[in-house]
Amino acid sequence: MLVNTKEILSAAQKGRYGVSAFNVYNLETVQAAIHVAEAEKQPVIIALGERYFDTVDVEGFAALVKTLAEKSSIPVALHLDHAYEKESIIRAISCGFTSVMYDGSRYDLAENIRFTKEITEIAHMAGVSVEAEIGSVARGAFSDEEEGDGTLTDPQSAKKFVEETDVDFLAASIGTVHGMYTGKPNINLDLLDQIRQSVGIPLVLHGGSGTPDEIMKQAVAKGICKVNVNTEVSLAAAFYLKQAYEQGQQGVHLSDVMAGMQKAMEPVMTKFVRLLQNQDVI
Repeated sequence: MLVNTKEILSAAQKGRYGVSAFNVYNLETVQAAIHVAEAEKQPVIIALGERYFDTVDVEGFAALVKTLAEKSSIPVALHLDHAYEKESIIRAISCGFTSVMYDGSRYDLAENIRFTKEITEIAHMAGVSVEAEIGSVARGAFSDEEEGDGTLTDPQSAKKFVEETDVDFLAASIGTVHGMYTGKPNINLDLLDQIRQSVGIPLVLHGGSGTPDEIMKQAVAKGICKVNVNTEVSLAAAFYLKQAYEQGQQGVHLSDVMAGMQKAMEPVMTKFVRLLQNQDVI
């Protein structure tokens, strides 16, 4: 069933668990995410980044996800990830996305508040929930995200931001990276505690790929309700495709390759869905 992302994350916040938000690019990634979520009987968030608008027909993609979601017995949300342009957000709202992320992290706090507030007012009129970001997640290896400066979230700025923008959930920068880590992860869980004490809305962790399992469990126990996962799934699919190419089997059909790619992604997705389930309170 297709539901508003806020509904999924409010339940996660109340139940002290996390929900995977898988970045997707095609039919196979969507099917893999929903298949895994159904098998684990857990909700899932299907996320399409603004950066893929040039290669993915947004209206067609939304119709595809909505059809698959309506056939599913588990809650499925459709989320616009890292959008910088108001036009992209309006387009996503118009074709049925159930949440949007406006990324104003490039601006100073006052400008970020001003732009985010405008987006929130537009989205809420359509019944769509909004994610925003304070701080900036740095880019690691194998990521296709824009470069962030790694500025950590200031708890008091987060409090002011949430109060003035009325966003529904907040992406907190606590030291994770987009992509894979190139050194030892330096993730500030004490800062996460402070942010959790400053704001009451669900918190989002960007940069799930490569984050140590124990750190992830602690982050969920400390208030993270949504974890974005992209690169680790992408690498599994790309590695499978590389192997299929190198094997060079005569007569191999594209349909078989795509089916194999989907199967290669599912174990990675399953790991995250299981990892984010209810944890003991720390």
